[in-house]
Amino acid sequence: MTETNTVTFSPELVNFIKTWKNKPGNLIMVLHQVQEEHGYISRSAADQVAEMLDVPLATIWGVISFYHFFKLTKPGKHNIQVCMGTACYLKGGQSLIEELSKQLKIGVGEVTEDGNFSLQAVRCVGCCGLAPVLTVGTEVFGKVTKDEIASIIKQFS
Repeated sequence: MTETNTVTFSPELVNFIKTWKNKPGNLIMVLHQVQEEHGYISRSAADQVAEMLDVPLATIWGVISFYHFFKLTKPGKHNIQVCMGTACYLKGGQSLIEELSKQLKIGVGEVTEDGNFSLQAVRCVGCCGLAPVLTVGTEVFGKVTKDEIASIIKQFS
């Protein structure tokens, strides 16, 4: 991953990191806050966290790459997540991903050329009774069919 620009943490994030610096489990909490503020964890953000917490960068990359929640690339303006938990998978989650990929012309983990959409497959969004489920940002769409994908995309275009 190549990145030359430096990220700036908000004063609130800096204070959060200082507050958590010496607490057990601090790295996960700090990384969650960084991603909350920036949408993903860039190389320069990871460098800053390593310096501020006095933790080796390798440790940070180990955590980021182990937990699927953390994103290493900037998501699109509208991040689409398709649930691939058991219920959603069995009720057509994969076909939703295929249709989204076809219509957006991107694969899982990619961002559209205009930066408007990104696509992710996630393990569970906690709405098993609405399977298959996809989210766009914080909006949840349940019992989605392939035929509904175009109208969902249109709502955010």
